[in-house]
Amino acid sequence: MGGDSAAPPEKAKPSPKPTPLWDRSPGSVAAVGDSITRGFDACDVLSDCPEASWATGASPEVDSLAVRLLGRTGAAQRSWNYAVTGARMADLPGQMAQAVRRKPQLVTVMVGANDACRSTPSAMTPVSAFRADFEDSLRSLRKALPKAQVFVASVPNLKRLWSEGRSSPMGKQVWKLGICPSMLGDADALGSAATLRRDTVQKRVEDYNEVLAEVCAEDKRCRHDGGAVYDYRFGTTQLSRWDYFHPSVNGQARLAEIAYRTVTAKRPLT
Repeated sequence: MGGDSAAPPEKAKPSPKPTPLWDRSPGSVAAVGDSITRGFDACDVLSDCPEASWATGASPEVDSLAVRLLGRTGAAQRSWNYAVTGARMADLPGQMAQAVRRKPQLVTVMVGANDACRSTPSAMTPVSAFRADFEDSLRSLRKALPKAQVFVASVPNLKRLWSEGRSSPMGKQVWKLGICPSMLGDADALGSAATLRRDTVQKRVEDYNEVLAEVCAEDKRCRHDGGAVYDYRFGTTQLSRWDYFHPSVNGQARLAEIAYRTVTAKRPLT
């Protein structure tokens, strides 16, 4: 009789796939930010319209980020909007504190336009303060929810909005009520002083966008839109017919598209 045959080699167990840092289909969404995320002037003059929000709105015409990710029923149950019209970056830590109580898997951030839209360019939020408050907001989120994901939208191109909207006499009348005076004040003035004022505001917006991209890049679970909102060429169709500055329902839908494309991309946009 022969000796014992060698035992067959054990099959190597497949190593478990590492959990990806970015989940392209998060199960809940909280939004923080300013009037754009509240749908201000999208449905009626000088009023919020959260149902038209690009982030969490239920409007079929907008097809918001939350609806695209969660479906209509899921968005109604698992998305929350903590944005406030008029909010600046200094308000973001407080909004973030509200959002974390919901334990969202994704937080959307769109803020910064009001930091540039002040009474005068000298009243704009300093870049250093803007950075400090954004860092504080992400730090508090990360402390409470280590695995929460963040989508950060760039600040829109305010000078382009001025250029588009100044063709509307009604829009310019609404601007006189105090909408972004640093950029929109004396809308038809084209002299050197007015040009310098607008260029100063535009440079600050660019600086803010640089901060948003840099701070987001330091967080492995944060995705920036790569400047897509800033670069988007909003035309009159995408602007509110009441103020020719805030997004219309159509403009909100375009913002939802940008956000969804960024969140569901296989790799971060650059």
